[in-house]
Amino acid sequence: MSIISTKDLCKVYEEGAVPVTAVDHVDLVIDKGEFTAIVGPSGSGKTTLLNIIGGLDRPTSGSIRVGDTELGQMSDGELIDFRLHNIGFVFQSYNLIPVLTAEENTEFIMLLQKKSKVERNERVHALLEEVGLKDKMKNRPMELSGGQQQRVAVARALASKPQFVLADEPTANLDSKSTNNLLDMMLLLNKEEDVTFVFSTHDQRVIDKARRVITLEDGKIISDEKRD
Repeated sequence: MSIISTKDLCKVYEEGAVPVTAVDHVDLVIDKGEFTAIVGPSGSGKTTLLNIIGGLDRPTSGSIRVGDTELGQMSDGELIDFRLHNIGFVFQSYNLIPVLTAEENTEFIMLLQKKSKVERNERVHALLEEVGLKDKMKNRPMELSGGQQQRVAVARALASKPQFVLADEPTANLDSKSTNNLLDMMLLLNKEEDVTFVFSTHDQRVIDKARRVITLEDGKIISDEKRD
């Protein structure tokens, strides 16, 4: 079942004297349960494509659908609400709120969704246990390692029960051990809970574990490799 589909998707930036085409007529379908890496050199368009899929940026032309919803037809307010309930995000800089504990950071998106305290507590505690941080729930980000902070970020991304998780260079600031631990945890979530992950990455360790690798160059898909 496809949850993400793009048709003739283009993004052109016209801030400078010469327009730059960051995404160039991309047709793409991603199914539920995929563990996909979008790769390519700097400037290939992978982060722009990820941002359009996540409703953080708008295409210049073409369509982007999540399930039956056409994101390009939504107002800014509708997009914010749609992201809140349907898309999880993990960034390379973690983006945790420094004054909140791991528990509170994970819970934050559920507060925005106006979930009950009982539901928040149950889900947050289950998620932090699942990512191996049950004993760190009361710690603030500065009291956690980079790998632990990124695990909190993954738990936060999953808290809203999104249709899929977008991860933009999630291992860029992690050492090898933390990267391997994070990827193993994400793979487990993918296999056991059918969580769909789409990565934008330069990291060969992520690419090696992906079951589908989409390569961009100059905004175009030049290869799309599926693995068993």
